[in-house]
Amino acid sequence: MKKFFKNIGPGPLVAAAFIGPGTVTVCTLSGVQFGYALLWAMVLSIFATIVLQEMTARLGLVTQRGLSNVIRQEIKSPFLKFSAIILVISAIVIGNAAYEGGNISGGVLGLETLFGASTIPFGSFQLNGYSFLIGISAFILLYIGNYKVLERALVMLVILMSLAFLTTAALTKPNLSELFKGAFVPQFPSGSTLLIIALIGTTVVPYNLFLHASLVKEKWQDVKDLKHARADTFLAVILGGLVSMSIIVAATSIQIDTIRNAADLALGLEPLFGSFSKYFLAMGLFAAGITSAITAPLAAAYVAAGCFGWNSNLKSLKFRSVWILILVMGVVISSSGLKPIEIIKFAQVANGFLLPIITGFLLWAMNRAQLLGKHRNTILNNVFGGVIFVISLLLALTALNKVFDLNLL
Repeated sequence: MKKFFKNIGPGPLVAAAFIGPGTVTVCTLSGVQFGYALLWAMVLSIFATIVLQEMTARLGLVTQRGLSNVIRQEIKSPFLKFSAIILVISAIVIGNAAYEGGNISGGVLGLETLFGASTIPFGSFQLNGYSFLIGISAFILLYIGNYKVLERALVMLVILMSLAFLTTAALTKPNLSELFKGAFVPQFPSGSTLLIIALIGTTVVPYNLFLHASLVKEKWQDVKDLKHARADTFLAVILGGLVSMSIIVAATSIQIDTIRNAADLALGLEPLFGSFSKYFLAMGLFAAGITSAITAPLAAAYVAAGCFGWNSNLKSLKFRSVWILILVMGVVISSSGLKPIEIIKFAQVANGFLLPIITGFLLWAMNRAQLLGKHRNTILNNVFGGVIFVISLLLALTALNKVFDLNLL
């Protein structure tokens, strides 16, 4: 058992990153609006996440480099290299600032559900007290700059989050036949297109592909540890997927008509289970918010370090400057008065647009023999990866059609 826990590493951090307030919100909306009908999208997302994250874990362990570093060093054309770096920086680093606002706002919703609102006057600006608290907590854990401390803190928070949401789902006593039908029989109810894309976008997270490759080399340095990296990935992603599905299951029992934010999941379940469910959900929402509030700035810093060739040591000045910037912007956005649910929904749909591009980069890298040698993708890896790429591209085009009425399909 001790050896088992010793080899649990980046996987829970990846799970912590994708089970954020965005996941809670999107899964809640899915359950409220369509019941179990979209569970299949989560099953598909879990499979796709396992396939892609295994590739990034293998890339990070074999090359001892992150994905952004590989892109910078392996693309030989100056124009293509510059275009790729600009695309990655703008999409991941700048985009993560918006994510961070949603992450911190989600953690705030959990605390407000338990303790009520809290504001701190700051000149003419009203700073949300809980936003500041979560920001300071994330800052301390990141500033310590010790990977093992960060890993252990996030593993504990992921366990707390998992217990909270799985227990809440069990309380609803779900209809198992309907649940399995929803999970394994694809359905496309009217008006569900963008929500399906958001469910996939909130699970198969593009920035996780950069984060995972970078974290693997912090945990392991020997290719012999590939089996541990794979087991860690499979276990964490499956558990994370089950947690996401449990949120959908719990949300099917909500007895209120209008969902404004993820905290309504707790309020909506009170008529069935009393205040008991409120405490579980508030803890889960807080844990989801703070874990993602830590991993989003960390991912942005790794991406920037890889793109610009900086030292990716957690204590380096340039590395710290990126995550501090993202963290501060997140606190400001979460205190701005913007509706968290709108920030979160936008970020998840944007994820769906970005995914085929990052998947394309990853598949290209994973097939380079001079980079990975015998550990490059097999035919089966490429078949699965190619199917995921095509599905993500079709979903992105569908979303463009839906949002801008472009008639692309």
